[in-house]
Amino acid sequence: QVQLVESGGGLVQAGDSLRLSCAASGRTFSNYDMGWFRQAPGKEREFVARIRWSSGTTAYADSVKGRFTISRDNAKNTVYLQMNSLKAEDTAVYSCAVRRAQVGMYDYWGQGTQVTVSS
Repeated sequence: QVQLVESGGGLVQAGDSLRLSCAASGRTFSNYDMGWFRQAPGKEREFVARIRWSSGTTAYADSVKGRFTISRDNAKNTVYLQMNSLKAEDTAVYSCAVRRAQVGMYDYWGQGTQVTVSS
């Protein structure tokens, strides 16, 4: 079993910044991605960003490109999401997840952390 614990959410003003953290514990994997997703009230969960753990290759949703940065600390088994220039529409519960290459889907999820951006 893998446990993912998010932290760093909070209430901020539009234009401010937050950094989210996701710490992983438990079993280790050889080839995997860690991703960030978010879900706002009344909306489907949407992809935000992901990082390929081995290579560091990143990908972002169009809505956050240029504002958010995903990064990792291999020694700490932790992935970060630096969120700058936050907008009200970024308000959501942010969750991290793991996708193993041999599985092909995100099947480990954290509990989520609330990000609220006031305008």
